[in-house]
Amino acid sequence: MNHSNSLWYLENVDLTNIMCPNKFGAAKDKLLHKTFKKGEKIYLPGEYADKIFFIMEGRVKIGAYSQSGKEITKAIIGSGEVFGEMPLAGESQRRNFAIAMEATTCCILSVAQMKSMLKDHGPLNLFFMKIMGSRMLEMEKRLESLVFKDSRTRVVEYLRDLCQQKGQRVGYEWVVRKFLTHQEIANLTATSRQTVTTVLNELEGKNILTYNRRRMLVRDLDALVKEAGGNTN
Repeated sequence: MNHSNSLWYLENVDLTNIMCPNKFGAAKDKLLHKTFKKGEKIYLPGEYADKIFFIMEGRVKIGAYSQSGKEITKAIIGSGEVFGEMPLAGESQRRNFAIAMEATTCCILSVAQMKSMLKDHGPLNLFFMKIMGSRMLEMEKRLESLVFKDSRTRVVEYLRDLCQQKGQRVGYEWVVRKFLTHQEIANLTATSRQTVTTVLNELEGKNILTYNRRRMLVRDLDALVKEAGGNTN
């Protein structure tokens, strides 16, 4: 229910302390510390892949485009998370796009810098192995969901996972801050905006959750898990 249970984090690895340029002392001048505006493209499919990004503040949407040009959202990630890591696995060309969803500050490292850090910080090797493996498993899970589950189930499962991975406990309830728009959830679950709205309103009517543009408050996590089929991650 906290960040250590998320697919994007590893316990006992302080990435901010390792990767933030403010922690590098004299070496910080060699690192790029950049802020992207809301909607700004960080990279696009087909571009040369030679950088790894660490989000210090903000949110980034990772996705791809179908042959028809439709946008497919793969993930939305935030502060303390890493993206663009595939050059470490030998990728020389971007397959995905990365777009800032709000003003987003990143520490940008070259592949050479990252490899040097991997030598100096042993736990980082395990961290990046977990990132790559977990994201592959997440993609497989989403593919299975698309094939075997209906649109309502996909939306409810996403809300459950979002709460379990990003939620913060407040008494007997769970709050997810910076809640996504209905269209963003639809893009992540391969459903329609109308379906997402219908499901959210249904769950709100059952007093399982409430939501607005800034946050989702899950009043009864057990009930939400049951609505998703009773399975937890």
